Amino acid sequence: MSTIVLYSINRTAQTTVRQCLIPYSKGASRVDSHLSVFLKTSVRRLTSLPRVRWVPNSTGVRFMSLGTAGRTAPGRTRRGAVLVAGAAATVAGFVASATHFQRAEMASVIPKTEEEDTEIAEKCKTFMSPPCTDVKVLQQRKEEMCTRMEMLIMETQAEFCRALEEVDGGKFKVDRWERKEGGGGISCVLQDGRVFEKAGVNVSVVFGNLTEEAAKQMRSRGKVLKGKDGKLPFCAMGVSSVIHPTNPHIPTVHFNYRYFEIEEGDGTKQWWFGGGTDLTPTYVNKEDGAHFHNSLKEACDKHHPQYYPDFKKWCDRYFYIPHRGETRGIGGIFFDDLDSPSQEEAFSFVKSCAHTVVPCYLPIVQKHLNDPFSPEEKDWQQVRRGRWEYMHEPPKGTLEADMLEVLQNPKEWV
Repeated sequence: MSTIVLYSINRTAQTTVRQCLIPYSKGASRVDSHLSVFLKTSVRRLTSLPRVRWVPNSTGVRFMSLGTAGRTAPGRTRRGAVLVAGAAATVAGFVASATHFQRAEMASVIPKTEEEDTEIAEKCKTFMSPPCTDVKVLQQRKEEMCTRMEMLIMETQAEFCRALEEVDGGKFKVDRWERKEGGGGISCVLQDGRVFEKAGVNVSVVFGNLTEEAAKQMRSRGKVLKGKDGKLPFCAMGVSSVIHPTNPHIPTVHFNYRYFEIEEGDGTKQWWFGGGTDLTPTYVNKEDGAHFHNSLKEACDKHHPQYYPDFKKWCDRYFYIPHRGETRGIGGIFFDDLDSPSQEEAFSFVKSCAHTVVPCYLPIVQKHLNDPFSPEEKDWQQVRRGRWEYMHEPPKGTLEADMLEVLQNPKEWV
């Protein structure tokens, strides 16, 4: 019987980059010089998250109380971090094949379940590395949220890494790690590139058993979680990234999206999502700020008009640095403990946010690729990244002073 050979080449990242860059920065060319300055900033692990009170809303969706956003109520314990981003890669890994062949007989009909299994297997080939969970296990539980979220974070990692590679010209090193208690992760690091001094995009998928006491500390609304024999099975996963460009006119970006699930003794599952994306420029650029925030607002508005204003304020509060009296950057969105209005709708929102990472950031990178910068501007970038200087204060009327003004007084960008 004759067969059809289907040949496909994965060009998703390149196409995405080109489509989102064309209207924003025509004519910008790639940086050709290799800059050796390297900031020793390792990829951060996902950190503890604040407890936030959610209140009923007439829409039926619970929103955070802005009076407590980004703070922990007195006497309560902050949630311990379970997701970890993984150590920076030190050895080159392997990149999943971007080209694959699929054969199908013309007269045959593939059952739906087999088609779905094939779809998962083929999609896994486009990732930076095989997923943390065995592909056969993912196929067996393809309808479960843990599987769907793992596929999303693996896809997000691959899409963002390849978009950065397209701009930089370098390649990410891939390192897999395992957690003895269950699960593991995939760390992707690009270092000393032509555009990025250091870029890390990491995935972690962990599972095991929590004690009831640990579970209580992880919930902000005081739910009683009862396990079996004093233990609660859990799965937790997320994708996180920190990108440090060489050029001080290209901002740093952070993002992470995560999911946590606990199964109680009677089989009931408690779950929630969290995450966000925020921008940390060295110099204020109003056009960049508007583009970044508009992109996030569009993603939020697809799901609820109150998401962007609430989560933008939450981000400003959460990343406020008290001893400096300023925020980390110009903000973005941040949310946690999202478990409404339904699991499907919450997942759809997180998916929209994850798919916005490339179009909200890459046009800004491309726009400033060839911007000239002075040693003084590079020095200011290092100061802003954490190179502490006692009583450092830029002269009034300078671009550096303008940046501090925005950090000390967060503004509305849209």
